[in-house]
Amino acid sequence: MDTITFLRQFRIGEYAIFDLAISFLGIYLLAPLLSKLFRKMGIEIPKLNWLFFVLPLAIVAHLIFGTITSMTGNFIDLNGHYILKIVIIGSFILGLRNIKRIQKK
Repeated sequence: MDTITFLRQFRIGEYAIFDLAISFLGIYLLAPLLSKLFRKMGIEIPKLNWLFFVLPLAIVAHLIFGTITSMTGNFIDLNGHYILKIVIIGSFILGLRNIKRIQKK
């Protein structure tokens, strides 16, 4: 058993804790750079908001690339998984808070 398979065996429901943790860690590390990039475009996105955008952006990215993970499949399923849908949509709404348009210098 390789290391990634071992780490992915620990789960919350059907979602691997390792995948979620790496996603949040990655965006935590990239948030300052992403905020700076968007600031240059005239949009102020606080670093905390990027953490709320992790799951919605992951679902969009998986749909764009055609990789249907268990979370993506559950989110697009029309007949259930309502708690997941509420969490994803709520996370997206929380991510939109405090985003401001700023004047370019």
